[in-house]
Amino acid sequence: MLLTMRVLVVEDEPRVAEALRVGLNAEGWSTDVTGDGTEALWYAEQHEYAAILLDIMLPGLNGYRVCAQLRAAGNTTPIIMLTAKDGEYDEAEALDTGADDYVTKPFSYVVLLARLRNAVRRRSPAPSPVISVGDLTLDPASRICARTGEQISLTSKEFTLLEMLASSQGQVVSKRQLLEGGWDFAAEPDINLIEVHISALRRKIDLPFGRRSIRTVRGHGYQLVPDQDSHA
Repeated sequence: MLLTMRVLVVEDEPRVAEALRVGLNAEGWSTDVTGDGTEALWYAEQHEYAAILLDIMLPGLNGYRVCAQLRAAGNTTPIIMLTAKDGEYDEAEALDTGADDYVTKPFSYVVLLARLRNAVRRRSPAPSPVISVGDLTLDPASRICARTGEQISLTSKEFTLLEMLASSQGQVVSKRQLLEGGWDFAAEPDINLIEVHISALRRKIDLPFGRRSIRTVRGHGYQLVPDQDSHA
């Protein structure tokens, strides 16, 4: 199954929303941001997300109603409620509507990030946090990539794209899927960026080790395969 590295941030305070966007992007997540409940519902219905960070006090529909409607429609995306409210009844209502967790403002970004990862991990458990393709390994928790035990330095974007390829379990991943999983929709990225980053990945994970593990499937996309000698 192709990994989704996109988070929907629903927050009507611009400074908080921007801080979350920048912070999540730095950690390798892609983000879509909206400050309106009705628009948030549309985003969540139209796109696949790893998680939703959902403020409660919103114009349009409040967070409780957004969460309740998504759950009623069968959407199981992990939802973490964000609110300036405090009190056990607010937390109870958030959880009763189907939220996975609840964080009160002002919150610690480090704690929020840990809860985000935990919510995603609980919803999509895996036998091992480490992904191996041949002698190439990726540890999503530490964001460390290595081949034959030698650590490889990757940018946040490169790691995200490689993780998406690795998690596809040998299936071909299209450029469009990589673009949607690695970049914000609002940024309107050029699809040619994928070729640039794939070339950079090959220079780092393949060329120094005499490998050809990232295959181009013309007209379709890319595939990460177990080790192939570059001279084969």
